[in-house]
Amino acid sequence: MQTLIFYSKPGCHLCEGLAEKLAQIQTVEFALEMRDITANPDWFEQYQYEIPVLCIIKGGQEVVLPRFSPRIAIAKLEHKLATYLS
Repeated sequence: MQTLIFYSKPGCHLCEGLAEKLAQIQTVEFALEMRDITANPDWFEQYQYEIPVLCIIKGGQEVVLPRFSPRIAIAKLEHKLATYLS
């Protein structure tokens, strides 16, 4: 099972919205690793203006996925994740 790494921070409404949508995904299997950027200075420096950020591990390295619209439908999110996780 592929792992999605989710960079976010407390109080981020875009992060909360994406987290809610990811929780509704039923047709794609993945493990979700939540990372609070305020807990790590390197993460904060890299992602403070970009969150929410989703990454996958490919070839031993994190690969940032394209940003999803906050208005993306669950079905479209499932389709895109299936593509990236295959």
